[in-house]
Amino acid sequence: MKAKLRTIIIDDEPDAVNFIHSIIREYCPALDVIGKANNAMDGIKVINENHPDLVLLDVEMPHGSGFDLLAQFPEKTFDVIFITAFNHYAIKAIKFSAVDYILKPININEFILAIEKVAEKRSSPSIPDRNFEMLLENLNSASPAKLAIPTSEGMEYLSTKEIIRIEADRSYSWFFLTGKRKILVSKNLKEYQDLLNDRNFFRSHNSHLINLEHVKKYIRADGGAIEMIDGSQVPISRTRRDLFLTHMSRL
Repeated sequence: MKAKLRTIIIDDEPDAVNFIHSIIREYCPALDVIGKANNAMDGIKVINENHPDLVLLDVEMPHGSGFDLLAQFPEKTFDVIFITAFNHYAIKAIKFSAVDYILKPININEFILAIEKVAEKRSSPSIPDRNFEMLLENLNSASPAKLAIPTSEGMEYLSTKEIIRIEADRSYSWFFLTGKRKILVSKNLKEYQDLLNDRNFFRSHNSHLINLEHVKKYIRADGGAIEMIDGSQVPISRTRRDLFLTHMSRL
């Protein structure tokens, strides 16, 4: 029988703590709740006293955020699932860093899936990831600078400036990078469009997301195409052509 994951719940709303605990009791037999807290300071104390495997951590709390708490554990031995509102200022940094999170109001099915993902991760040996280190780094930037992408070997942390373009391959995405590197990622193109849409990335076609900073030239012939700095030519939809030219004129 597998040992249960020692779990701590930290949320400034007592009702939220009770609701999360009730979900765990009914749907998450792999977890054992060993502590609770309603603010970051008490949360730090409870973690230090109990040495958990998993912390369910609210993002916004009085007298210190969930990120402030996390920064107190540079040698983190536990996993974290953030609990946050969708419109929270840090949601993009969380997504950029590929850190697990649950949206409020909590959906039970999404909660169960997030727990199962952590349980699976902890049940098999793997190399330590730098996702939380990247999260804190991204939070301290004016906008997230590092993008964590899952690969067959683990995680790779890319500067957005390294990305020339991303091309859809069914439910996967090919990243074409500077230095003639490319990486296949098991996420669809729409996910990366949502993350990068304010970082000078442009959806030129259903299957192509390009970094406008790496555009070499626009080719008008044969319906139009965009040549990138690596020599690749990317199609552009007729309906997107004027918007592309407008964006390029502003760079």
